[in-house]
Amino acid sequence: MISLRTISARFANGTAGLPAVSLLVAALVAAPVISLAILAAKGSGDLWPHLAAYVLPQAISDTLLLLVGTGVLVIVIGTSAAWLVTAYEFPGRHFFQWALLLPLAMPTYIIAYAYLDLLHPIGPVQTALRAALGLSSPRDLILPDIRSMGGCILLFGFVLYPYVYFSTRAMFVMQMANLVEVGRTLGAGSLGIFLRVALPLARPAIAVGTSLALMDALNDIGASEFLGVRTMTVSIYSTWVNRSNLPGAAQIALIMLALVIALILIERFARRRQSYAGSTQRARRLVPERLRGVKALGAWLACALPIFIGFVAPALYLFVEALARLRFAGLSSSLLTQIGNTVLISALATIVSLALGLVLAFTARMMRNAVTDVILRVASLGYALPGTVLAIGLLGPLALMDDAIASVSELLTGRTTGLVMSASGVALIYAYVARFLTISTGNVESGLSRLSLSLDHAARTLGESAGGVSRRIHLPLISPALASAALLVFVDCMKELPATLLLRPLNFETLATHLYGEAARGTYEDGSIAALAIVLFGLLPMILLARTSRAPKKAGLHMPQREGVAHG
Repeated sequence: MISLRTISARFANGTAGLPAVSLLVAALVAAPVISLAILAAKGSGDLWPHLAAYVLPQAISDTLLLLVGTGVLVIVIGTSAAWLVTAYEFPGRHFFQWALLLPLAMPTYIIAYAYLDLLHPIGPVQTALRAALGLSSPRDLILPDIRSMGGCILLFGFVLYPYVYFSTRAMFVMQMANLVEVGRTLGAGSLGIFLRVALPLARPAIAVGTSLALMDALNDIGASEFLGVRTMTVSIYSTWVNRSNLPGAAQIALIMLALVIALILIERFARRRQSYAGSTQRARRLVPERLRGVKALGAWLACALPIFIGFVAPALYLFVEALARLRFAGLSSSLLTQIGNTVLISALATIVSLALGLVLAFTARMMRNAVTDVILRVASLGYALPGTVLAIGLLGPLALMDDAIASVSELLTGRTTGLVMSASGVALIYAYVARFLTISTGNVESGLSRLSLSLDHAARTLGESAGGVSRRIHLPLISPALASAALLVFVDCMKELPATLLLRPLNFETLATHLYGEAARGTYEDGSIAALAIVLFGLLPMILLARTSRAPKKAGLHMPQREGVAHG
C-alpha cells in the first residue's frame, strides 16, 4: 500500500501523475485490439462462408509465401553485405557502409509503383533491350512479369534488407577480433569463419532485423495490390471497402494479428536457448582483410547491386518523371494542398507521440516496477499492429468517443457535435501515435539510459524536485535522442499508407494516398512528384543512420528503437 505521505511527496516532486497518464496511454493503445475482438465476434453473416472458402485460403497462403520469401532474401542480402563491409577491405567499402541503408528510404509501395512502369513492356528497360537486340515489337521480347509473387518478393527483399544489414553489421563490429583470429589459427577459411563463428554470434541481430522487415512486408497494402498478390492486408481492405462488410474485415484482421503474434513468438523461440558471454579482455575491432582482383570486384558488385535495385534505379526514374511532369504542367495547387496536409498531420502526430513517449520513458526511469513494465509493454504493442488491423480496431473506440462528446455537447449546449473524432484528422493522429509510439519511447529511453542516476541523486540532494530534474537536466542532455525520435516518427507518419487510406476524412488527401490513387488509375507520371517527395523526406533518417554507422559511439545517435516489435 502507498501511504498518504508517499502520495503527498509525489505530488510535491511532480511525479504523481506519471503512472496515471502512462496507464491511460497503454489503455488507448490496447483499445483497438479489444475493439477488434468485439467487432469480429459479431459475425459477418452469410459472407463468412465465402471468405472461408475463397478468400482466406489464398490470402493466408500468399501472405506466408511472401513472408518466407522476403525473410530469406533480406537475410541473405543484409547479412552478406554486413559481413563484406566489416571483414574485408575493397574499393568503395566506406561508401557502401552507409549507402547500403538507402533503400530503407524507399517505401515498398513506391518501389512497386516505380518498377511497374520501368519494367512495363513499353517501358524504358524493355524498350532499350529491344533496341539493343534489333527488335521492333514488344511481342518479340517477353520478360518475366513483375506482377507476380516472385516479383513482389524480389522487390520487398531489395528494399527491406537494410533492417537486417544495420543490426547485423552492428553485431559484427562489436564482436572481438580475437574470435576471428582464433578461427584462422585453427585453420578455418574465410567462409568457414563466417558460417561457424560470425553467423552464429549474429543470430539475435539477424532475428530482430528480419522480424522488423517482415512486419513492414505484412503491413504493406500498395505494393502487394499493385503486383497482384492477394495478401491478408489486401483482403482486409477489399472486404471492408469493396464488400462493405466491417465484421468480416475484422475477422480477417484478427487472424492476421494472430499471425503477427506467431512471428514474434517464433523469433523468441529460435533464440530461447542462446546465451552469449563476453570476454574480460578489451574488445578490438576486426581488421578488414584486403581483397584484390576478381574478389574485390565481386565484393563491390555484391554491395552495389542492392543499392542500385533498391534505391538508385527507382529514385532516378522518379526524378526524371517528376521533372517531366513539372515542365509540362508545373506544380498543381492540389499537390501543394496534399503536401500541406501530409506535413501538418505528421507534425501533430509527432508532437503527441514525443510527449507521450517522454511520459512513458520518465515513468520507467523514476518508478520502475512490475506494473510499469507491463504498462510499457502494452504501450509498445502498436508498432506490431499492421495499419489495416489498427484502423479497423480504432473504429469502436472512436465511435465511443464521438458518442461521449455528443452527449456532453447536447447536455451543455443543446446541440450535438456529430463525428468529431471519426470524421476529422484526429482519427489519423490517434492511429499514427498508437502505431509509432514505440519509436519515440524507445529513443527517449535509450537517451535516458546514457545518463547516470548519480545526476538525479545529486540534483535531488541539492533540493531539486523530480520534475525539475527532468526539465533542467534530463531534457537538455537527451535533446539529440529527442530530435532523432521526432525525425523518425515524422517520416514514418508521412509514409504510412494503410491506416491513412482507411481513416482519412472525406476529401482529405496526403502524398501517400495521392500516389496510391494515381497508381491505381495507371497514371504513373502524375504520381511521380508525390513519390519523389516521400522519398526525399525518407532520406532524412537515412542520413541520421549513416552518421550513426560512421560514428557509433557518439551520444544521441543510435538505431531507431523499433526492437520493441520483436520483443513484444
